[in-house]
Amino acid sequence: MSVFICLIIPFIGTSLGAALVFLMKNKINNKLEKILLGFASGVMVAASFFSLLLPSIKMAEDANIISWLPASLGFILGILFLLLLDNIIPHLHIKSKEKEGPNLKLKKTTMMVLAVTLHNIPEGMAVGAIVAGFLSNNLITIMSAMSLSIGIAIQNFPEGAIISMPLKEEGMKKSKSFLCGVLSGIVEPISALITILATSLVLPILPYILSFAAGTMIYVVIEELIPES
Repeated sequence: MSVFICLIIPFIGTSLGAALVFLMKNKINNKLEKILLGFASGVMVAASFFSLLLPSIKMAEDANIISWLPASLGFILGILFLLLLDNIIPHLHIKSKEKEGPNLKLKKTTMMVLAVTLHNIPEGMAVGAIVAGFLSNNLITIMSAMSLSIGIAIQNFPEGAIISMPLKEEGMKKSKSFLCGVLSGIVEPISALITILATSLVLPILPYILSFAAGTMIYVVIEELIPES
C-alpha cells in the first residue's frame, strides 16, 4: 500500500493543481508559485543525492564494483537522455516565449503540455527507481521514497494549474481544461511502473538506474525549475 501511495502522490499533486481551474479566475499567485518551485527544487536535489546517488555508490561497493563507476555513468547518461528529449520533442517552457525542439506548427498550449510531460518522465523514473531500491535493498527506506514523491508533488501542483487555466482562458470548458491538466501528469506513475518492472527483471543494473534517475532529476532542477522560480 505504501508503495502505491509513493507512485500516486506526484499525480495527485498535478491533479490538485489542475483543479484550481474551478476555483480561481486568474493564474496562481506568482510568489506562491516561485516558493513552491524553489522548495521542490531543494527537496529534489537532496533526494537525488541522499536517496539515489549514495545508495547507488553503496550498492556498487557491496557488489565489488568500483564504487563511483555506476553513479558517474548513470548520472551522465541521465543528463544526456533529458538533453536528447529536449532536442527531439517540440515544447515551450512555462516562463519562456521561445520554442524548443523541432520547429513544428503546434499551439502554444500543446507545447506547454509537452514541456510538462517531458520532465514528468524523469520524475516518474526517479520515483520508480527509489521504490525499486526500497523493494530490493535495505539501503533505501520507504520514508526516502515518500519524501521524493512529496517533493515532486509540490512542484507538480503549480504545473497542473499552469496547464488547465490557460486552456480555460482560451475558451475550453473548465471540465475539459481540468482533464487536460490531469492527463499531463499521468505519465509519471506510468514511467515509474515501467522503471520498477525493468529493475526487477535486471536487478544488477539498479545502481545505474538510481544514478540515471538522479541525473535526470538534477537536469530538470537546473534547466527548468530554478530558472522558473
